[in-house]
Amino acid sequence: MSEGIHRSHPDIVKRLKRAQGHLAAVLAMFEAHRPCVDLAQQLHAVESAISSAKRELIHDHIEHCLSDTAETGTAEAGGNSLAELKQLAKYL
Repeated sequence: MSEGIHRSHPDIVKRLKRAQGHLAAVLAMFEAHRPCVDLAQQLHAVESAISSAKRELIHDHIEHCLSDTAETGTAEAGGNSLAELKQLAKYL
């Protein structure tokens, strides 16, 4: 697989497109002056969907890219993997 594309990416794109559609529906709810409790509930669902997609992307990257790099067995690769993991951790 090429460096920037993982097997999980098409599924993540589908999730994000569903979230995008859901967000558009929430915007319509705002325009229709729906109750705040309904709006908050639907925004929470959109936020959860996006969070789930982000988590899947990070987990997939850790599983495939970082473990592949670490398996090369060089100190440099291991150091790069650790630095990248630390960088990713701030997004969890």
